[in-house]
Amino acid sequence: MKILVGYKRVVDFNVRIQVKSDGTGVMTDGVKLSANPFDDIALEEALRLREKGIATEVVVVGIGPADLTAHLRNGLAMGANRAIHVVTVEEVQPLTAARILLKLVEKEQPELVILGKQAIDDDANQTGQMLAALWDRPQATFASEVEIATSGKATVTREVDAGLEVIEAELPAVITTDLRLNEPRFIKLPDIMKAKAKPIDTIEFTSLGVQAHNHLKITHYAAPAKRSKGVMVKDAAELVAALKQKGLL
Repeated sequence: MKILVGYKRVVDFNVRIQVKSDGTGVMTDGVKLSANPFDDIALEEALRLREKGIATEVVVVGIGPADLTAHLRNGLAMGANRAIHVVTVEEVQPLTAARILLKLVEKEQPELVILGKQAIDDDANQTGQMLAALWDRPQATFASEVEIATSGKATVTREVDAGLEVIEAELPAVITTDLRLNEPRFIKLPDIMKAKAKPIDTIEFTSLGVQAHNHLKITHYAAPAKRSKGVMVKDAAELVAALKQKGLL
Protein backbone atom coordinates (compact mmCIF):
# COMPACT_ATOMS: atom_id res chain seq x y z
CA MET A 1 0.00 0.00 0.00
CA LYS A 2 1.18 3.48 -0.88
CA ILE A 3 0.03 6.43 1.24
CA LEU A 4 0.06 10.03 0.03
CA VAL A 5 0.24 12.67 2.78
CA GLY A 6 -0.43 16.39 2.34
CA TYR A 7 2.25 18.43 4.12
CA LYS A 8 1.59 22.18 4.24
CA ARG A 9 3.91 24.86 5.62
CA VAL A 10 2.34 27.49 7.89
CA VAL A 11 3.41 30.09 10.43
CA ASP A 12 4.40 28.16 13.55
CA PHE A 13 1.56 27.81 16.03
CA ASN A 14 3.69 29.32 18.80
CA VAL A 15 4.16 32.58 16.87
CA ARG A 16 1.93 35.52 17.70
CA ILE A 17 0.52 36.68 14.37
CA GLN A 18 1.07 40.32 13.45
CA VAL A 19 -1.00 42.02 10.73
CA LYS A 20 0.81 44.25 8.21
CA SER A 21 0.24 47.97 8.72
CA ASP A 22 -1.52 48.29 5.35
CA GLY A 23 -3.89 45.40 6.10
CA THR A 24 -2.81 43.35 3.07
CA GLY A 25 -1.76 40.26 5.01
CA VAL A 26 0.18 38.95 7.98
CA MET A 27 3.87 39.48 8.61
CA THR A 28 6.01 36.47 7.65
CA ASP A 29 9.48 38.04 7.29
CA GLY A 30 11.73 36.54 9.94
CA VAL A 31 8.83 34.48 11.32
CA LYS A 32 9.28 30.78 12.09
CA LEU A 33 7.47 28.54 9.61
CA SER A 34 6.62 24.94 10.46
CA ALA A 35 4.50 22.02 9.34
CA ASN A 36 0.79 22.41 9.85
CA PRO A 37 0.15 20.51 13.14
CA PHE A 38 -2.70 18.47 11.64
CA ASP A 39 -0.40 17.45 8.77
CA ASP A 40 2.22 16.21 11.24
CA ILE A 41 -0.53 14.03 12.72
CA ALA A 42 -1.43 12.78 9.23
CA LEU A 43 2.19 11.87 8.53
CA GLU A 44 2.58 10.17 11.90
CA GLU A 45 -0.47 8.00 11.21
CA ALA A 46 0.89 7.02 7.79
CA LEU A 47 4.24 6.08 9.36
CA ARG A 48 2.51 3.96 12.00
CA LEU A 49 0.60 2.12 9.29
CA ARG A 50 3.90 1.42 7.54
CA GLU A 51 5.46 0.20 10.77
CA LYS A 52 2.55 -2.22 11.20
CA GLY A 53 3.31 -3.65 7.77
CA ILE A 54 0.07 -2.31 6.28
CA ALA A 55 1.77 0.32 4.11
CA THR A 56 4.98 -0.03 2.14
CA GLU A 57 5.62 3.57 1.07
CA VAL A 58 4.77 7.00 2.49
CA VAL A 59 5.02 10.01 0.18
CA VAL A 60 4.69 13.58 1.46
CA VAL A 61 3.40 16.30 -0.88
CA GLY A 62 4.08 20.02 -0.50
CA ILE A 63 2.77 22.89 -2.64
CA GLY A 64 4.67 26.16 -2.54
CA PRO A 65 7.73 28.20 -3.54
CA ALA A 66 11.25 26.92 -4.13
CA ASP A 67 12.29 27.30 -0.49
CA LEU A 68 9.70 24.71 0.54
CA THR A 69 12.39 22.03 0.13
CA ALA A 70 13.66 22.46 3.70
CA HIS A 71 10.14 21.92 4.99
CA LEU A 72 9.79 18.71 2.97
CA ARG A 73 13.13 17.51 4.34
CA ASN A 74 11.51 17.77 7.76
CA GLY A 75 8.82 15.30 6.62
CA LEU A 76 11.48 13.00 5.22
CA ALA A 77 13.40 13.19 8.50
CA MET A 78 10.24 12.23 10.33
CA GLY A 79 10.21 9.03 8.25
CA ALA A 80 8.56 9.53 4.85
CA ASN A 81 10.17 7.54 2.02
CA ARG A 82 10.16 10.40 -0.49
CA ALA A 83 8.61 13.78 -1.20
CA ILE A 84 6.90 15.59 -4.07
CA HIS A 85 7.27 19.36 -4.36
CA VAL A 86 4.77 21.17 -6.57
CA VAL A 87 6.47 24.50 -7.19
CA THR A 88 4.38 27.67 -7.35
CA VAL A 89 4.65 31.18 -5.97
CA GLU A 90 0.93 31.80 -6.35
CA GLU A 91 -1.60 31.56 -3.53
CA VAL A 92 -3.20 28.11 -3.51
CA GLN A 93 -6.77 27.93 -2.24
CA PRO A 94 -8.41 24.62 -1.20
CA LEU A 95 -10.05 23.77 -4.53
CA THR A 96 -6.81 24.32 -6.42
CA ALA A 97 -4.93 22.24 -3.84
CA ALA A 98 -7.48 19.44 -4.26
CA ARG A 99 -7.06 19.53 -8.05
CA ILE A 100 -3.27 19.38 -7.68
CA LEU A 101 -3.55 16.42 -5.32
CA LEU A 102 -5.90 14.68 -7.76
CA LYS A 103 -3.26 14.94 -10.51
CA LEU A 104 -0.71 13.40 -8.16
CA VAL A 105 -3.16 10.67 -7.13
CA GLU A 106 -3.67 9.79 -10.78
CA LYS A 107 0.11 9.57 -11.23
CA GLU A 108 1.03 7.81 -7.98
CA GLN A 109 -2.07 5.57 -7.59
CA PRO A 110 -2.05 5.50 -3.76
CA GLU A 111 -4.50 3.32 -1.84
CA LEU A 112 -4.87 5.98 0.83
CA VAL A 113 -4.55 9.77 1.04
CA ILE A 114 -4.23 11.25 4.53
CA LEU A 115 -4.55 15.00 5.08
CA GLY A 116 -4.83 17.20 8.13
CA LYS A 117 -8.47 18.15 8.67
CA GLN A 118 -7.53 21.82 8.23
CA ALA A 119 -4.56 24.18 8.08
CA ILE A 120 -4.13 26.60 10.96
CA ASP A 121 -3.50 29.55 8.64
CA ASP A 122 -6.88 29.60 6.88
CA ASP A 123 -8.87 26.99 8.90
CA ALA A 124 -10.71 26.17 5.66
CA ASN A 125 -11.31 22.44 6.34
CA GLN A 126 -12.13 21.84 2.67
CA THR A 127 -9.27 20.23 0.76
CA GLY A 128 -9.84 16.64 1.91
CA GLN A 129 -13.55 16.73 1.13
CA MET A 130 -12.96 18.35 -2.26
CA LEU A 131 -10.31 15.79 -3.19
CA ALA A 132 -12.63 12.90 -2.31
CA ALA A 133 -15.38 14.41 -4.46
CA LEU A 134 -13.07 15.01 -7.42
CA TRP A 135 -11.55 11.53 -7.06
CA ASP A 136 -15.01 9.98 -6.58
CA ARG A 137 -13.77 7.94 -3.62
CA PRO A 138 -14.99 7.59 -0.01
CA GLN A 139 -13.94 10.06 2.66
CA ALA A 140 -13.62 9.82 6.44
CA THR A 141 -13.01 13.20 8.05
CA PHE A 142 -12.03 14.24 11.60
CA ALA A 143 -10.48 10.84 12.33
CA SER A 144 -9.52 10.10 15.93
CA GLU A 145 -8.79 6.40 15.27
CA VAL A 146 -7.92 4.53 12.08
CA GLU A 147 -7.79 0.79 11.45
CA ILE A 148 -6.98 -0.76 8.08
CA ALA A 149 -8.16 -4.34 7.44
CA THR A 150 -6.61 -6.81 5.04
CA SER A 151 -9.94 -6.86 3.22
CA GLY A 152 -9.20 -3.37 1.89
CA LYS A 153 -11.47 -1.45 4.23
CA ALA A 154 -10.67 1.37 6.61
CA THR A 155 -12.56 1.60 9.90
CA VAL A 156 -12.45 5.20 11.10
CA THR A 157 -13.68 6.67 14.36
CA ARG A 158 -14.77 10.26 13.74
CA GLU A 159 -15.27 13.11 16.17
CA VAL A 160 -18.65 14.73 15.53
CA ASP A 161 -20.84 17.16 17.47
CA ALA A 162 -22.88 14.36 19.00
CA GLY A 163 -19.83 12.37 20.12
CA LEU A 164 -18.05 9.62 18.19
CA GLU A 165 -19.09 7.99 14.93
CA VAL A 166 -17.55 4.83 13.46
CA ILE A 167 -17.68 4.35 9.70
CA GLU A 168 -16.20 1.93 7.17
CA ALA A 169 -14.69 3.14 3.91
CA GLU A 170 -13.48 1.02 1.05
CA LEU A 171 -10.00 1.85 -0.20
CA PRO A 172 -8.79 3.89 -2.02
CA ALA A 173 -10.11 6.65 0.22
CA VAL A 174 -9.34 10.03 1.75
CA ILE A 175 -8.92 10.41 5.51
CA THR A 176 -8.48 13.71 7.36
CA THR A 177 -7.00 13.73 10.84
CA ASP A 178 -8.13 15.26 14.11
CA LEU A 179 -5.93 16.23 17.06
CA ARG A 180 -6.62 13.15 19.16
CA LEU A 181 -5.56 10.63 16.50
CA ASN A 182 -1.94 10.46 17.68
CA GLU A 183 1.05 12.40 18.96
CA PRO A 184 3.71 13.00 16.28
CA ARG A 185 7.17 11.67 17.03
CA PHE A 186 10.22 13.82 17.70
CA ILE A 187 12.77 14.00 14.90
CA LYS A 188 16.23 12.74 15.83
CA LEU A 189 19.51 14.13 14.48
CA PRO A 190 20.49 10.91 12.65
CA ASP A 191 17.12 10.99 10.86
CA ILE A 192 17.77 14.58 9.77
CA MET A 193 21.07 13.47 8.24
CA LYS A 194 19.45 10.49 6.48
CA ALA A 195 16.73 12.75 5.05
CA LYS A 196 19.32 14.59 2.95
CA ALA A 197 19.73 11.48 0.82
CA LYS A 198 16.02 10.86 0.28
CA PRO A 199 14.53 11.93 -3.06
CA ILE A 200 12.35 14.98 -3.63
CA ASP A 201 10.55 15.06 -6.97
CA THR A 202 10.04 18.61 -8.22
CA ILE A 203 7.04 19.36 -10.44
CA GLU A 204 6.18 22.76 -11.84
CA PHE A 205 2.60 23.72 -11.12
CA THR A 206 2.09 24.89 -14.70
CA SER A 207 2.97 21.41 -16.02
CA LEU A 208 0.01 19.79 -14.24
CA GLY A 209 -2.63 21.44 -16.40
CA VAL A 210 -4.48 22.78 -13.34
CA GLN A 211 -5.91 26.28 -13.51
CA ALA A 212 -5.59 28.27 -10.30
CA HIS A 213 -9.10 29.64 -9.92
CA ASN A 214 -9.19 31.54 -6.64
CA HIS A 215 -12.89 31.73 -5.86
CA LEU A 216 -12.34 33.76 -2.70
CA LYS A 217 -10.87 37.25 -2.73
CA ILE A 218 -9.42 38.51 0.53
CA THR A 219 -10.01 42.23 0.72
CA HIS A 220 -8.53 43.12 4.10
CA TYR A 221 -6.78 41.73 7.17
CA ALA A 222 -7.33 43.13 10.65
CA ALA A 223 -6.09 42.16 14.08
CA PRO A 224 -8.70 41.23 16.71
CA ALA A 225 -10.01 44.20 18.66
CA LYS A 226 -8.14 44.84 21.88
CA ARG A 227 -9.95 43.99 25.07
CA SER A 228 -11.28 46.99 26.93
CA LYS A 229 -10.13 47.70 30.43
CA GLY A 230 -12.02 45.87 33.14
CA VAL A 231 -14.19 47.57 35.74
CA MET A 232 -14.15 46.70 39.43
CA VAL A 233 -17.52 46.48 41.18
CA LYS A 234 -18.19 46.42 44.92
CA ASP A 235 -21.09 43.99 45.02
CA ALA A 236 -23.62 42.04 42.95
CA ALA A 237 -26.03 44.98 42.75
CA GLU A 238 -23.37 47.18 41.19
CA LEU A 239 -22.49 44.37 38.75
CA VAL A 240 -26.12 44.06 37.65
CA ALA A 241 -26.36 47.82 37.21
CA ALA A 242 -23.19 47.87 35.08
CA LEU A 243 -24.51 45.05 32.86
CA LYS A 244 -27.84 46.84 32.39
CA GLN A 245 -26.01 50.00 31.42
CA LYS A 246 -24.23 48.08 28.66
CA GLY A 247 -27.49 46.55 27.50
CA LEU A 248 -26.42 43.04 28.45
CA LEU A 249 -29.34 42.50 30.83
